[in-house]
Amino acid sequence: MMLKTFRLLSLIEGASLITLICIAMPAKYTLGYFDIIWPVGMTHGVLWLAYLCLSLVVSHQQRWSAAFWGITVAASITPFACFWMDNKLQQAPVPAKVT
Repeated sequence: MMLKTFRLLSLIEGASLITLICIAMPAKYTLGYFDIIWPVGMTHGVLWLAYLCLSLVVSHQQRWSAAFWGITVAASITPFACFWMDNKLQQAPVPAKVT
C-alpha cells in the first residue's frame, strides 16, 4: 500500500519539478512574471520533502539497498526521471512479511 502511495507521490513531485523548470522559471526570466515562482517553488519544495520522508519509510518497508534509495533520491532532482523511477518501482518485487 505504501509503495503505491509513494509511486503516486513520485509522479506528482516529478510533475511539480517539470512545472517549475519548464514553465515557472522561463515565465519569470523571459516574460517577467516574478510572482509565479513562489507558489510553484513552495509547492514543489513541500512535495519534495514529503517524497524524501516517504522514500525513507518505503525503503525500510521494501528493504531497498542504500544504493537504490540513493538512486531514488537522485531521480527526485532529475527532470523526467520520475517516469523512469515509476517503471522501476512497478517492477519491484514485494518482500516477504516477517512474522
